Amino acid sequence: MSDQHQTPSLVDVAKLAGVSPTTVSRVLNNRGYLSQHTKDRVAQAIDELNYRPNEVARALLGQRTKMIGVVVPTVALPFFGEVVVSLEHALEQRGYRLILCNSLGRAELERDYLELLISNRVDGIISGAHNDAIAEYSDITLPVVTIDRELSPHIPNVRCDNESGGRLATELLLRRGCRHPALLTSTSGPRNLREAGYRSVLASAGIEPIVGTVNFHIPEPRRSELIARWLEQWTPSVDGVFATDDLTAGTVLGWAANAGITVPDQLRVVGFDGTDAIRRALPGLTTVRQPIALICRSAVDLLLDRINGKADTSDDRHRVKPLEFPVTLIEGRTT
Repeated sequence: MSDQHQTPSLVDVAKLAGVSPTTVSRVLNNRGYLSQHTKDRVAQAIDELNYRPNEVARALLGQRTKMIGVVVPTVALPFFGEVVVSLEHALEQRGYRLILCNSLGRAELERDYLELLISNRVDGIISGAHNDAIAEYSDITLPVVTIDRELSPHIPNVRCDNESGGRLATELLLRRGCRHPALLTSTSGPRNLREAGYRSVLASAGIEPIVGTVNFHIPEPRRSELIARWLEQWTPSVDGVFATDDLTAGTVLGWAANAGITVPDQLRVVGFDGTDAIRRALPGLTTVRQPIALICRSAVDLLLDRINGKADTSDDRHRVKPLEFPVTLIEGRTT
């Protein structure tokens, strides 16, 4: 039987390149001094034999890898799962592949992933994680675009109109008769634009805000227990809940059912995101839907423009205005 279709080995690469196997290993691992001529010969042999993915050889030759790093908190959350699928589809249409990194809400893990992405010579990075104070992004020379994350004024941030969504959700609760609508969110603060929308509507109505925070990185069932405890503290004064993500809204609905509280008669609930998964699981949930596919396509377009030199990135101090897309309020049986 002919061996011409067997998988090539490191020895085959060395033989074709006219160097030792040790030299090939040093080139692949970027160890020790090697002339550019030697690197080029090894890279060309790798490419010719398809010893490893051609991206390795291209990177060694100073060309693009056609790979993009994507950093998200976790694909276990429906929103980020749908974001990753949409990004992968948009990248595939442009001839790129995706390297996925789940930060799990840990800043140190995100730093490790950044090093991994750089060492794998990705062409750019799309970040949707929510860890603060990641100074390493300031030192990255690769093009970076974020999805709903403020990293730096000069890094493009693609997102939905969060503040408008917060206003729409809160205004609906007031129209449905709520007089003490609460906000339930992951983290409270000036960066939470959904909270800003909620607060602005209540300020205009002369109603005192009620804000609860339960971080979405807290594992289950602890997270649901904390949400239930917070809701119990405000029963029965709270007559509506604006949850800044649909999973939290679902947890509120589950708590209400167990507590014998009828929705929407005694409690009205609005979520946020409107992912396909949650829409199937909770078809009656009133929610503010983000245009996730559009956001992801736009993030890919922005990143590839920067990679291809079509965007001006020469001045790192240049402030880039966030790219925002309108949201859609979908009314269901929970309001």
